[in-house]
Amino acid sequence: MALTTLYVELLSFACLLAAIHGVNGRAVNQFPEDFLLGAATASYQIEGAWNEDGKGENIWDHMLHEHPEYGNNGENGDVACDSYHKYAEDVQALKDLGAKVYRFSISWSRILPTGDLDVINQAGIDYYNNLINLLLENGIEPMVTMYHWDLPQALQYLGGWPNPILADYFLEYARVLFDNFGDRVKWWLTFNEPYTFTRGYASSGSQAPSQNAPGIGDYLAAHTVIRAHGMVYRLYDEQYRPTQNGKISITLNCDWFEPYNDLEETLEAQERMFQFQLGLYANPIYVDGDYPAVVRERVDNNSRAEGRPRSRLPSFTEEEKRMINGSADFFGLNSYTTMLVISAALGHSPSMDLDCGVLRIINFTWPSSSAIWLKVVPWGFRNIVNWVSSRYPNYPIFIAENGYADTGELDDEGRISYYGQYLAELLKAINEDGANVIGYTAWSLLDNFEWNSGYSQKFGIYQVDFDSTERTRTPKASTSFLANIYRNMSVPEEYFQ
Repeated sequence: MALTTLYVELLSFACLLAAIHGVNGRAVNQFPEDFLLGAATASYQIEGAWNEDGKGENIWDHMLHEHPEYGNNGENGDVACDSYHKYAEDVQALKDLGAKVYRFSISWSRILPTGDLDVINQAGIDYYNNLINLLLENGIEPMVTMYHWDLPQALQYLGGWPNPILADYFLEYARVLFDNFGDRVKWWLTFNEPYTFTRGYASSGSQAPSQNAPGIGDYLAAHTVIRAHGMVYRLYDEQYRPTQNGKISITLNCDWFEPYNDLEETLEAQERMFQFQLGLYANPIYVDGDYPAVVRERVDNNSRAEGRPRSRLPSFTEEEKRMINGSADFFGLNSYTTMLVISAALGHSPSMDLDCGVLRIINFTWPSSSAIWLKVVPWGFRNIVNWVSSRYPNYPIFIAENGYADTGELDDEGRISYYGQYLAELLKAINEDGANVIGYTAWSLLDNFEWNSGYSQKFGIYQVDFDSTERTRTPKASTSFLANIYRNMSVPEEYFQ
C-alpha cells in the first residue's frame, strides 16, 4: 500500500472517530456525566389560586381582569394548572420524566402581597417550602427564578420597573427568599427574559403592565432590572454564599438571527439585533458593566436628533458598573427558533425598534409549530449556543427554556421531532464545538397559560385538561421520549444522521 493511500485511510479513520466521539472522547450523542436535564414552569402560568391564602394581586392578574380583551377569549391565569394545590402531582410527573432539575418561579406577591416587607405571607412561604422539600426528597434539584413577569400590582402603582426604587424592593424580596429557601436551593435566577417583560412598558395590550411608553419606559425598566440583578448578586455573594454555597445568574432570551443576505449592511444588522436584544443585558453583566457601544451610540444619537436634553437610555455610574460587571456564575439562555434579519428603518419615534434598525422576518418555508413565530430550525439552536459561548467564554451556559408549541394532542410527534433535533444540535455544540453547557430544562413540564395566547398554545410534555376542575395531567408521547433521553443521558443516533 502506498504511503499516501495509507495516510488518507488513517485520516478518514481519524475523522470517523472524531465524528463518533466528539472533542471530549465522548460519543457525540452523549451528555456529560454531570449534565442537568429537567423541565421548567413559571408561577403565573401554572399555580392559579390567584387570590388564595393571602396572595396579593400581580400585574398579570390586574391587566387581564381589567382588560380581558388583551388575552385570548378572555382567558387568564386565575386557576391555570392549579399547581398551588396539585404541586405533588407535578413533582411525580418530574420524577416519572427522570428530571434531575426543576426550574420554577416564585410569585413575589404570594410571598410579599404588597411587594414590601410590611406583610410577609407565611402561607406562601409554606407552599414553596413544601414544593422544595418534596423535590429534594425525590432527588430533583430546585432551580428558582425570583421574577418571571408577575410584579406585585402594589409596586406597579409606584411606576413599576421604570422607577429606580424598584431595585431596592427587589433586593429585600431576594433577601426573604435567601433566608427562607437558600439552605436548600442552590440554583438561583434573578429575572426571566427582561428583554420581553420590559416591553410591557413600551406598548399596550400585550405584556403586562401594558404601559405605552416605547423607547423610554422599556429602557428605564431595563436599567432598573440590571441594577437590581447586580445588587442581588452582590448580596448573595457577600452575605449568603459562604454558608449556602449556591450559584446565581439571570436568564436572557435570544433566538438565532440569520442574515437575509451576505451584504455588509445585513451582517451589521445581525450584530445590532444581537446587541439590542441580548447584549443590552449581557454586556453589562458578562463583559464590562456597561451597555454595548452600538446600543449606546444609536440611542444617544437618536435622542439628540429628537431634541432631547438627555439620552433615553440612562447611564450607569462607575460604582454601578463595578457592581454589575461579573454579577453571574453562569449564563442562563432561553432560545426557541430562528429568524431572518435585514437592515431597515422601522418603528415609530421613539422606539427600540427604530433605534435598532433591524427587520426580523419569519421564513414560512421552514417547518412550523402551532405558534406562527416558532419555526423549527435546529441548526439555528447550535448557532446561538456557539455564539453565546464565544462571546461570553468565561461562563458556563444553562439552557433554561427551549420547546415546541402544538394544539395539545397526546400523540405529539412534532414535539418529539423538535426535541430530538434540537438536543442533537445542542450536543454537537457541546461535543464537537466545545461549548460549555451544563444544563437544559425543557419548556414546559405542563400545558399552561401562555400569556396573551391563553390556553391556545400548548408547550407541555404533560397534557392538562383545562375543561376539568381536576386539571388532570396526562403524559404525552414526548414524555417517554424525553424520559429515555434523560435516563440514558443520550439522544438517539438517528437524529445525528
